[in-house]
Amino acid sequence: MIFVLVGTVLLLVYRKQLQHLEEYGYPGIFLLSVLTNATVLIPLPGVVLTSAMGAVFNPLYVALAAGTGAALGELSGYLAGFGGQVWLDDKEWYQRLEDWISRYKHWPIILLAFIPNPVFDMAGFIAGASKMPLWKFLLFTWIGKVAKMLLFAYLGAGIFKNF
Repeated sequence: MIFVLVGTVLLLVYRKQLQHLEEYGYPGIFLLSVLTNATVLIPLPGVVLTSAMGAVFNPLYVALAAGTGAALGELSGYLAGFGGQVWLDDKEWYQRLEDWISRYKHWPIILLAFIPNPVFDMAGFIAGASKMPLWKFLLFTWIGKVAKMLLFAYLGAGIFKNF
């Protein structure tokens, strides 16, 4: 959350330079979103970019591009879990999250994808390790990420247009 706040302040300070990102359009938003979500356990504030771009472009299309990129970026955690590379499975909180996902199936994935938090990587590990079908993981992740990006894009459109 601190990264998001600091990033927002920096975006306000450098808002003139943001207009140069218009050159890349929606494909640029998509690619940056893939990259910011492909990190495992190191959260990068992609929602800050989404907020800023919501003020420059159509917030709906920004959310779709950013949410789709974010969902694809989350494949890194899923693939790590699928490949058996989970090293946190002996932690109590990991076991609770695993139980929650196995009990409620797609709802925890959607909810964790919606809430800005680094815990989603663990959900990806669990989904991969439990061999959740890839299409289901991507669909549920996409729903949560697009909903989150819609919120941030429209908030950014409202905030940044007032400055």
